[in-house]
Amino acid sequence: MDDIYHHNQKRWDMLASANALFSRPALRLDAEGARRRIDPEGRLGAVQEKRVLCLASGGGQQSAAFALLGAEVTVLDIAEGQLERDRQVAEHYQVAIKTVQGDMRNLSSFAETSFDIVWHPYSLNFVPEARVVFREVARVLSKGGLYYLHCANPFFCGLTPRDWNGSGYTLKYPYVEGVAIESEDQPWAYSRSDYTGEPIPTLREYRHTLSTLVNGLIDEGFVIRHLSEGLDMHPNLAAEPGTWNHFVTYAPPWFAFWAEYR
Repeated sequence: MDDIYHHNQKRWDMLASANALFSRPALRLDAEGARRRIDPEGRLGAVQEKRVLCLASGGGQQSAAFALLGAEVTVLDIAEGQLERDRQVAEHYQVAIKTVQGDMRNLSSFAETSFDIVWHPYSLNFVPEARVVFREVARVLSKGGLYYLHCANPFFCGLTPRDWNGSGYTLKYPYVEGVAIESEDQPWAYSRSDYTGEPIPTLREYRHTLSTLVNGLIDEGFVIRHLSEGLDMHPNLAAEPGTWNHFVTYAPPWFAFWAEYR
């Protein structure tokens, strides 16, 4: 366990205690809502009885959706505070969800070909070596298995609405693989007025270039089936500069890859 592990573990345990956006369990889902949460573009197909690993995905959101749709769900997350949310939704919906505390860079607790789907929401940029994660995912996926990866748009990693300079958004960090980027959490991440605990550790991310993401997946035996950008965003050309809706109109912050393991 290195400094990256301990930083991420402490940060996400504290975000869970602050009731951050990604730590709020989904307690009002039905089958239709569950499908919209994990498959807004209609690309996933049937998941009933599929073995699903929600990777670095604690918080009781994706796990609840998959379980309600009949999947066999395992969640691996670095923070016990996040995993507690998954245990909460398992009890709430009376479904089985297995929780495992661990690091996305080391999936040795799982045997080869243990899963049919690996669902990986935004977290890859919290570690500096993307290829290590891809290698681990390839090992635990069955042939023909699906890897969904949501990550930072490599061109805009570290850029925020606060970087508006009056005429555009100023890039501050070099476009170099593994560059460390520190920034403040977005205002919508959690309520500062309601949180009374000790300061939450700084958001620390690492840039993964587009060539690293694409070639890293290909080199580990994945076929990229689709690339999405702009999910969960609301671009608005008329929005006030420096606001979130204006920012995402010019600098879409996320990518979503759909890849099949061959």
